[in-house]
Amino acid sequence: MKQTSMTRTRLRTVDLAYAALFAVLLMVCAWINIPLTVPFTLQTFGVFAALGTLGGRRGTLAILAYLLLGLVGLPVFSGFQGGPGVLMGTTGGYILGFLASALLYWGMTARLGDRPAVTAAAMVLGLLVCYAFGTAWFLVAYARAAGPIGLWAALGMCVFPFVVPDLVKLALAWMLSRRLAGCLR
Repeated sequence: MKQTSMTRTRLRTVDLAYAALFAVLLMVCAWINIPLTVPFTLQTFGVFAALGTLGGRRGTLAILAYLLLGLVGLPVFSGFQGGPGVLMGTTGGYILGFLASALLYWGMTARLGDRPAVTAAAMVLGLLVCYAFGTAWFLVAYARAAGPIGLWAALGMCVFPFVVPDLVKLALAWMLSRRLAGCLR
């Protein structure tokens, strides 16, 4: 009986340790950026590397930890920024979209299994969810800050320039996670 309790505790500790490790990876990926209207970062790579490597539950925990650290003011977001103001700004929806992507990934892999085709599809659909959530948020936040903007103009600033680089980052995250997943699960 005691060994079962220790095993459960150890698993929780390992889960938290891996989530913390990948939350740090997300921070580093956010700090590497090219400042644009929506900054070009490696966050997409970090998000999907965490999900693919750790699985839906632990990957979502890592992303949630990252978001909470930024929410309380630690400079974990792009440009060494932090605090609720970043999340309420024009690009905050993309950051919050990471959590929506993670929940979608977790749900798909829990229901359909962790096969390579499922994880790849979950990553692509997760990216689309992130784009949709972030762009909707951008439209509202931009309208409040600078006046109304059309959907096509927002997509032209926030999505279209990032599609190809994000798909490359997604492919790299998928390949890396296929290699590392067996070691860390």
